[in-house]
Amino acid sequence: MVTPSPRLAVTVGQYSTAGAKEANQDFHGLLVPEGEALATKGIALALADGISTSALGAAAAETAVKSFLMDYYATSEAWSVRTSAERVITATNSWMHAQNLRGRGSNLTDEERERGMVCTLSTLVIKSRSAYVFHVGDGRIARIAGRTLEPLTEPHRVYLGGGESYLARALGIDRRVEIDHRKIPVAEGDLFVLTSDGVHDVLPDSAFLVAAGSEDLDSAARALADAALAAGSTDNLTIQLLRIDSLPQNDLDDLVGEEATLPPALQLTGGQAFEGYAIQRELHAGHRSHVYLARDSETGQRVAIKVPSTEHGADPVEVRRLMLEEWIARRVNNTHVLKAPPARASRQHAYSVTEFVEGATLEQWAASREVTDLVALRSIVKQVASGLHALHRLEILHRDLRPANVIVDGEGTARIIDFGSALVAGLDELAPRDDDMFAGTMQFTAPEIWLGAPASRKSDLWSLGSVAYYMLTRSLPYGPHLSAVRTRAAQKKLHYIPATELNPDVPDWMDAAIARAVAIDPEERYDELSEFTYDLAHPNTALTGPAPRPWLARRPERLWQTISALLAIALAVSLATRESGGGTEQKVSPSRLEETAR
Repeated sequence: MVTPSPRLAVTVGQYSTAGAKEANQDFHGLLVPEGEALATKGIALALADGISTSALGAAAAETAVKSFLMDYYATSEAWSVRTSAERVITATNSWMHAQNLRGRGSNLTDEERERGMVCTLSTLVIKSRSAYVFHVGDGRIARIAGRTLEPLTEPHRVYLGGGESYLARALGIDRRVEIDHRKIPVAEGDLFVLTSDGVHDVLPDSAFLVAAGSEDLDSAARALADAALAAGSTDNLTIQLLRIDSLPQNDLDDLVGEEATLPPALQLTGGQAFEGYAIQRELHAGHRSHVYLARDSETGQRVAIKVPSTEHGADPVEVRRLMLEEWIARRVNNTHVLKAPPARASRQHAYSVTEFVEGATLEQWAASREVTDLVALRSIVKQVASGLHALHRLEILHRDLRPANVIVDGEGTARIIDFGSALVAGLDELAPRDDDMFAGTMQFTAPEIWLGAPASRKSDLWSLGSVAYYMLTRSLPYGPHLSAVRTRAAQKKLHYIPATELNPDVPDWMDAAIARAVAIDPEERYDELSEFTYDLAHPNTALTGPAPRPWLARRPERLWQTISALLAIALAVSLATRESGGGTEQKVSPSRLEETAR
């Protein structure tokens, strides 16, 4: 019997009241999703406080909270919490600011700001084993662990003295908003406290520590509001309490659900029926996986089925990552990225299914070209860059881009395949991967990875530049031993091998673009994929082409040829000299020897 993995579970209590004021301009909310979203997005709380001098303060607070809770869960599961939250909050601020500017020109006076849609916002997301805090204004988020209360935010107020202050940062005030963010590890039993300033400004920490010991958090939240009112608070009072009851194990079980416990599919054979698919033939056999061409028995669609190799079939981590390849393929909508068909009914084994693309790998495509076709090369590189851009927009790094992982079909359409090494920011928050150094193929992995640096968009760009170089030269930009150079000082001694040395059909300006894409220092590379693809097709006079290498570096074989020739000449001279000396040597006849003896 398989014991289910622990999941993220919390207990929550909330309470809000106008307090001593006539109207309550605070607003708060909570969303606890079910299923996969609980793992990929986590649990979110939000608390907003509308500016009391504005009739639109309450509307602003409600808009901020509802927008965050609805739009955060509408962002891609592949995005990190920070990317999702900050984009949602930024968009809300932009909308509110635009509403405030309607009919008022491009700037707001202080008085108009106070009358407009302006509010504070404090949000908390609990995902996997971490808490993510996003904060604008003078609300507060604190954590109670044991008998210690730790504030996780600071009030964005400017104090003038004499008890006077004003709000320095809030949603709706300016076109841009600065958001404080923080990520902290959590433990079971931790209690998070979100409060509006009418509560924490008047209550001591001891009051919150007492509330932390309550089993009924709703009652505890109400008790805190009552205590704040009794302590003389003149503001609205809102409290949210969240206690961590259980945490997942920092793996991908919550994401793949019951399929994580399925036995891995065994190696298949042509003609075999397998879970609603008719296996036709094997497409690829590697040390990590086997790929088969199959036909969906229900729809007739041809698909590719990947199963773990025999040696990796018992490794649950490898099985989960194989299944996540399909998860990635289903979420990237781009012509140049391999797709996955719609999910089917529950499976009996662990495997991945993607569309089948009939064509040649870029490695095969390049080998079949006897003449350099710069137009076709630029087209393919641009298509692959489009696929990479689609991955990067979802915060996915491929990490193993190489000629064997790009398929070109009969119509010349290129598609990126094989996401076994891909790093997804949103999933890395569930189960962090630290395998950058071993993720990709050695020849096409960026040099900084071998120094222990994390993968980045620029390391994917380096791989794309190396692929372009390979297509032109069937070689590598720094030779075959780059991965063996493991110090920064040694890397700085490396020299780019100009593609023009190996292929005279390559224009110098095109070579310069590739050289920049594969620069050893990531800071010297292009910032955007589109910049690289543009310079591949348009001469960029701002780029300096790669410097010609010394003669011996360009033609090292000539050194050995010269040495060999010199040795051969020296040997010939030595032999000739010896033979010449032997011809003048005097010889004594036997009769002369006899005379000498007498």
